[in-house]
Amino acid sequence: MSRILMPGDWVEVRSKEEILRTLDADGTLDGMLFMPEMLQYCGRRFQVQKRAHKSCDYTTPYPFRSRRIRGTVLLETRCDGAAHGGCQAGCTILWKEDWLRIAGPSEVGSPTASETAKTSESTGGHEATCREMDLWRRTQMVDPKDGQPRYFCQITEIQKASEPLAWWDVRQYWEDFRSGNVTLGRLAAGFVYSAYYNLSQAGIGLGPAMRWFYNTFHSLWGGTKFPRNPGEIPEGMPTPMVSLDLQAGHMVRVKAHEEILRTVNIRNQNRGMFWDAELVPYCGGTYRVLRRVNKIINEQTGKMVEMKSPCIILDSVVCQARYSACRMFCPRAMYPYWREAWLERIDGIKPAPATSHEGTAGLSAEHQSRS
Repeated sequence: MSRILMPGDWVEVRSKEEILRTLDADGTLDGMLFMPEMLQYCGRRFQVQKRAHKSCDYTTPYPFRSRRIRGTVLLETRCDGAAHGGCQAGCTILWKEDWLRIAGPSEVGSPTASETAKTSESTGGHEATCREMDLWRRTQMVDPKDGQPRYFCQITEIQKASEPLAWWDVRQYWEDFRSGNVTLGRLAAGFVYSAYYNLSQAGIGLGPAMRWFYNTFHSLWGGTKFPRNPGEIPEGMPTPMVSLDLQAGHMVRVKAHEEILRTVNIRNQNRGMFWDAELVPYCGGTYRVLRRVNKIINEQTGKMVEMKSPCIILDSVVCQARYSACRMFCPRAMYPYWREAWLERIDGIKPAPATSHEGTAGLSAEHQSRS
């Protein structure tokens, strides 16, 4: 890649043959897996959505952290789980810049001969050490302990493609702004919230008063109520289960924050699934159901997890990493999971097909318990 890619740049995903020449015998480039689900995008053009200079890491127990990644961007592409047991998480795909070439928005056809020659030169001009069948074979292995498949994807192997990133490393926030990932206003609001929240948790007795002040006067700065208010159901008491029979294409309204807090316990759980602060900005909004989710891969074990009851993901509703401790402004924009108890089905609106464009919540900070 001749220059650093920035949000808004048009790129074309290189051909399968070109990309295979960049991969080592493990199907990785700088530790980053190229997954079989990515092959469908070869030859297609996209705009860079964000620079993926960092990523949240859910492969270790809570509290989760950030990892620094180099030479990587996000396009409007998601994993469909075809090579990973039908996982329905719909994770955003990480693209190394060496797998892309700069293209124009109206450019058609294949790369020119000169461009292909440049590509061959940039990828070493050598025979591929990794074949397509190798990509598929390396997506899973049988765990000898239980005979169940263990899956390997960009998320489960994120540590191999990255390095630790401390929350206090201010260079990441400069990169957030410089790259265009985050506006100056969002940065300022994030820092104010972080300082306010940490002071409220400092154990000096100010927490209740600070939450009251935030909840009472939040309209002055145009934000939501305090995003980390506790639920109202006592610990150990059952939380409600609601079935709306939601399907892809149905329109729903997210309930008000106050209503949702009445469906979760004081640990903000509803039947094991956390109501996270990153979902609060969507309260009161109307969205289209993208799909029901029944199974996902647990990032820490690589094992498939079957939901005890399905949850919902909403089209273009994504994690903005506004309130996540140690992982602020993560660009991954992952889908959050919604209990039907947090949604209202809008009657009288004919279900429409879910859009093929899948915008990217983040899985919430405490998403380790999702069933």
